[in-house]
Amino acid sequence: MTRILVTGATGLIGRHAVAALVSRGLDVHAIARAIPDTSPQSVTWHVCDLLKTDQHEALLSSIQATHLLHLAWVTEHGHFWNAPENKEWMQASQNLVKAFQSHGGQRVVMAGSCAEYDWTDLGDGVCKEDQTPLKPHTLYGQVKVDTYRWLSDYTAEKKLSYAWGRVFLLFGAGESPKRLVPSIAQALAAGIDAKCSSGTQVRDFMDALNVGWAFAALVMSPVQGAVNVASGIPRTIGDVAKALGKISGRPDLVKLGALPDREDDPGCLIADVTRLHDEVGFSTNWDFQGALISAYDYASQGDVDGNVC
Repeated sequence: MTRILVTGATGLIGRHAVAALVSRGLDVHAIARAIPDTSPQSVTWHVCDLLKTDQHEALLSSIQATHLLHLAWVTEHGHFWNAPENKEWMQASQNLVKAFQSHGGQRVVMAGSCAEYDWTDLGDGVCKEDQTPLKPHTLYGQVKVDTYRWLSDYTAEKKLSYAWGRVFLLFGAGESPKRLVPSIAQALAAGIDAKCSSGTQVRDFMDALNVGWAFAALVMSPVQGAVNVASGIPRTIGDVAKALGKISGRPDLVKLGALPDREDDPGCLIADVTRLHDEVGFSTNWDFQGALISAYDYASQGDVDGNVC
């Protein structure tokens, strides 16, 4: 019997991954610091602070999961890039995987990041899992790379199946209001200028719902190693800002070039999604405009926290 354990199950990606796995008729167990008010009835919830590693052994022993989808990490916007908790999460993740393996676990999938790639050496800007250098420029990216390399070595030693999903730029209902899409949406909904950088930067956007479903497909596949989890479709930040302007009915409030570009920003950062499409079998044919409308509707209900993006 397949029994899958999901960490970070109430997060931006996790809640959609849980829904996708439930839709497959799987026995889904989920970990959170508090049980959510709404959840599919078939999910078995476990309350746990994963940074308290002394809880892992008893927890994994009681669940007896065959698959582990580990999404939990420090994600606070503006803080996580260089947060010291990144190292704590690496240690906790290693301990969790070891406990999972010792109690009969068969396959583990973890969430990585496009921040693992060397943003100063991207060539045409397309990141390929087996070609683009891994040379992060933040503590977050470095700890993710270190965790990925440890996982690769550990699973080889223990003959454990594994995959590592590198997430690119996601957006969706419930994300921090300081992130790109909600910061623009809230300003536009309030009728004030949405000040942006030049907007010429090319990025790979994918909504959290599809990212969650992609991880569900990845964990249930036999694919090994790193896999980019993204749309593979290049879009400029300016295009996204202008699309939100049209959705709001106030395109005049989108002010591209009102803020300086960051010096360390790569001009182009998109994913090669060949492995995701051809090996995992996940299609990224999705309604980008519809996803933006949903994100706008959700974000515009909040209070404006600065009109910068």
